[in-house]
Amino acid sequence: MPQYIWERPAWPDFRWKNDKILVMLGECRLLQGKLLGKVADLGFDLGSQAQVEILAEETLKTAAIEGESLDMKAVRSSVARRLGLPSAGLRMDRHVDGLVSVLLDATQHHDNPLTEERLRGWQAALFPTGYAGMHKIKVGQWRGARSMRVVSGPIGRERVHFEAPPADRIAGEMRRFLEWWEQSRGSVEGLLRAAIAHFRFVTIHPFEDGNGRIARALTDMALSEDDRQPMRYYSISAQIMADREAYYDILERCQKGDKDITEWLIWFLGCFSRAIKRSEGLLSVVLDKAAFWKMHVQAPLSERQRKVINRMLDYGRGGFEGGMTTRKYVSLADVSRATALRELNQLLDLGIIKQNPGKGRSVSYDLAWPVPEG
Repeated sequence: MPQYIWERPAWPDFRWKNDKILVMLGECRLLQGKLLGKVADLGFDLGSQAQVEILAEETLKTAAIEGESLDMKAVRSSVARRLGLPSAGLRMDRHVDGLVSVLLDATQHHDNPLTEERLRGWQAALFPTGYAGMHKIKVGQWRGARSMRVVSGPIGRERVHFEAPPADRIAGEMRRFLEWWEQSRGSVEGLLRAAIAHFRFVTIHPFEDGNGRIARALTDMALSEDDRQPMRYYSISAQIMADREAYYDILERCQKGDKDITEWLIWFLGCFSRAIKRSEGLLSVVLDKAAFWKMHVQAPLSERQRKVINRMLDYGRGGFEGGMTTRKYVSLADVSRATALRELNQLLDLGIIKQNPGKGRSVSYDLAWPVPEG
């Protein structure tokens, strides 16, 4: 009797119950549309800032799922450099840069053909030294004869959660996967296609290491094709990390099940929905910045004033601790105290900032946000 889904006849001819997923699919599309509507008018600078936030989160979390902890500053520096933005000037981390390059290639070039060479290049980029930790691995090629198992527990009492297809099946499995990838474009509902691609790839497990990271990159690629956005405004990897235990549980159940993957699709759509909602928190500062400048688009401001306001906006609605003071303005804008006072008063007259309670040297200012109705 077959133990794993790939051992069943006619694998991978999946089936699912549409009536079980249609409502969730509609909810996901609604959330996706609302988010894309919010970010549609960000403009290049804010759009790039949003992409840095999401891609940095995606990079950190997709590595964390595999137990790898990356330095946030190195990640941000690599992301900025790859996007052609000013970076922090830190020394390049080859492992970080490799992962960022894979994620960007998957999304920014989502229309390019998916080939064996491209997938092998992704895997090689993840392991630039040819080692995974202290272990030498096959890089840029399918895995070898050693069986690939997902296990847990102490040595001698391991529990086998999943065993991937044998090595002699990998070339054929991947050839069929790539054919399906092309044929399913436009013929399979976009979110379902992303879910199926993820499940099918991690089940094949074609590489010695990096399969999870590449599966999530493929998921991002399919989603980019679906929403026609080379910039990512939500992170599936971050949400999978948050739901890590449930993710592995659902994979194990479905990989040991029959070819009905309804349960996996339901879980994936729920994960997608939570990822969209999570992104609104990650992007709140960027979206607030866009909304604030939209209110004051006609304000006659100098570049110095814009620089200071943007710095205040970087801290969100809470603003600087202690508010903006004359001394802080002098430091940020590199101007005299008299110029700082004059420019602050101009911002006050324009209704862009408001004065906090206090007099004399204790005077401070915060951004003048509209008072929420109700």
